[in-house]
Amino acid sequence: MVGVEVSLTLNGLSKRADIVVYGAQGRPVLLVECKAPGVPVDQRTFEQAARYNTVFHVPYLMVTNGLTHYCCRVDHERGAVDFLSSLPVYEVLHHSRPT
Repeated sequence: MVGVEVSLTLNGLSKRADIVVYGAQGRPVLLVECKAPGVPVDQRTFEQAARYNTVFHVPYLMVTNGLTHYCCRVDHERGAVDFLSSLPVYEVLHHSRPT
């Protein structure tokens, strides 16, 4: 239920999402962008994850450098992003539906 370096095409370019977690019926529900510990997790990291999410349309995004982690719930219908205080458990992810 977890894919590593999952291929995607974005604006005609081949890219790879670091981690994609799949839920019910094999739909992607969480996209994780990973950076090295010395690379700060900043706006550019979130923008990269958000660009990849235009392909995957997952309801959860996470960015990490192994030391600092952020996870958010994406409401595609409202165009809203809500940051979470902790990672959702798999049961929540498994039953998530893209919005």
